[in-house]
Amino acid sequence: MNSLEVLPNNNNMASHTERVIFPIRRNKVCYRYLYKDISIYMKRLYIFISIIIITSSIANAQRLKDQNTIGWYNVFGTVYVTPRASVWLEYQWRRDDVVKHWQQSLSRIGLQYNFKNGVSALLGYGFILTYPYGDYPSGPHHVPEHRIFEQLVWNGNIGRIGLNHRLRLEQRHLGKVDQSAAEHTITGWNYMNRLRYQLRATICLNKKAMEDNTIYTAAFDEIFIGFGKNVNQNVYDQNRLGLVAGYQFNKSVRFEIGCLNQIVQQAALVTGRQVYQYNTGVITNLYLTKN
Repeated sequence: MNSLEVLPNNNNMASHTERVIFPIRRNKVCYRYLYKDISIYMKRLYIFISIIIITSSIANAQRLKDQNTIGWYNVFGTVYVTPRASVWLEYQWRRDDVVKHWQQSLSRIGLQYNFKNGVSALLGYGFILTYPYGDYPSGPHHVPEHRIFEQLVWNGNIGRIGLNHRLRLEQRHLGKVDQSAAEHTITGWNYMNRLRYQLRATICLNKKAMEDNTIYTAAFDEIFIGFGKNVNQNVYDQNRLGLVAGYQFNKSVRFEIGCLNQIVQQAALVTGRQVYQYNTGVITNLYLTKN
């Protein structure tokens, strides 16, 4: 044997084998546990989704769906008493079957103050009459409502898209109407709170900004959330989605016409079931401003 030849060390070879083989075994064990954890997670996710689908199906089966064709014809007036303060006037003539029957009559008045940077605040009062309409009315008589509201509006833009945010808090006093009586009889009043948020996006089509003789289009969405001890099942009150085309004649007159989609959860149950209205139709808005 050559004196320079080194014989292999069996202990070193065993140690090397352990370093190579044992990590592979440990990785296999880790992968096995990881696969087991993923399987458990997927089973739980499947059960959770199944519960949601079943619950949703049961809820839909318990709901009464009512589809109506509506027409809303609105006039808004702003009368400035100082460069920053103004009086807000509003009337909305809301109809079922486009124009044939009453849906709602809504009048509002308020005092508005315009801050800098497109922010304004308003304190107002509204008187509303909601009439029976659709396939599942709560009764034959209309329901009156006195409403106080506070409103905050702020404006911004992304490029040529103008953004309008409106946050409104309402204190509602709704008449308790005896729907079984022959005559319209109010036996008391229910107090309810409601929070509303609307986002509106406007794009000028023939001008870079809103000015005289501007054609524009706008889309908006508004969600209504009820809260308080008298809200019952009517937490999700309604949602409104609309698309309009408009024309600003000048700083004093602006007109819009478009389509509106309204989803309403009725406050009153019918035969113990919730009623969801799916209302679609036309909307017109006339804005008048006096400086």
